[in-house]
Amino acid sequence: MARKRSTIIVLDSAGIGYLPDAAEFGDVGANTFCNIYKKRGHLDIPNMRSLGIGKIEGADLGGYDGKIIGCYGRAMEKTKAKDTTCGHWEMAGIIMDNPFKTYPNGFPKHIMDKFEKAIGRGTLGNCVASGTVIIQDLGDEHVATGKPIIYTSADSVFQIAAHEDVIPLDELYSMCRKAREILVGDDLVGRVIARPFVGGNGKYTRTEHRRDYAIPPIEDTILDGLTAKGFETVAVGKIEDIFHKRGITTVNHTTNNPAGIEATIDFLKNGVGSFIFTNLVDTDALYGHRNDVEGYGKALEYFDSKLPEIMGAMTDEDILIVTADHGCDPTFPGTDHTREYIPILVYGKKLKEGVTIGTRHTFADIGCTVYEYITGESWRTGTSFLKEIQ
Repeated sequence: MARKRSTIIVLDSAGIGYLPDAAEFGDVGANTFCNIYKKRGHLDIPNMRSLGIGKIEGADLGGYDGKIIGCYGRAMEKTKAKDTTCGHWEMAGIIMDNPFKTYPNGFPKHIMDKFEKAIGRGTLGNCVASGTVIIQDLGDEHVATGKPIIYTSADSVFQIAAHEDVIPLDELYSMCRKAREILVGDDLVGRVIARPFVGGNGKYTRTEHRRDYAIPPIEDTILDGLTAKGFETVAVGKIEDIFHKRGITTVNHTTNNPAGIEATIDFLKNGVGSFIFTNLVDTDALYGHRNDVEGYGKALEYFDSKLPEIMGAMTDEDILIVTADHGCDPTFPGTDHTREYIPILVYGKKLKEGVTIGTRHTFADIGCTVYEYITGESWRTGTSFLKEIQ
């Protein structure tokens, strides 16, 4: 019998409409996919259209008269959050009763005192900020003083920005590890993120040497379940960071979308893994948070142009799921993530065509479906839609 394999590709932050509780997050009106289409007046994504992106409930992406060869739907996030970790964890089977803490007024004195003592120097910033803006505002002072820049967002993140020539990468990563040890218990933060940059004289640019320091998943995920049964799991991009390397057997820590797409294609072509989990970060990090509508649109179009190659590398027993982890509408006020539905596009050479899976009430339905497809068994969280698409 041929091996059953599944691939999830997360278009980071590519939400598709604000959730019913979006008012609690200040996100009413957010719709990453559709607002990009409306703002640009076009979105050249014929392959995602053929999978059904425009047929998803509430998706206003213009008409499409071609054949629908995929299955499609959307999912709500049950965890009361809109961050990367919660989104991916829920997709993989963990629904958090209490999401990670956020710090809209910066981090309290007792946290900063501990951190500054641990690294042996003072800090700058300690506020909610856009990462690309704060390095322009405080970069010169950082270079002059050697003090790292600390900032957060609407998400549960403790971000440390430093010039690579002022604080070398190894030292920056060490600072992140020290922060990670501090930010636990009552001060728990979802991720500590290293944000290195280069440049000078008020003109600074972030580099691709970002590194995320998450906490281990609080329960087993489908990754743990699959590896416990002897299946090989593959992590592409920042997936290994999000899951703290747990339940993962093979890693390619790509740092941009083109590299992540090529790595996924290579794994598919070479028959590596029973489950490939890919995060494509550029849509969020480079474009969503920077309110770059045109850049975001082009990134979606680039991914779409590579879909035929991805699908062509699949065997008859492979299934592909294209989705997101939250929203980050670049047309929306502010630079933070937005509380949105995520799209679900499913393709397999033996799957039904043109079938809707409707609105799922948790991201966990995605992981539950993958787990059932690979193992033939049910995962404890979520409701599989496998029977609806086969």
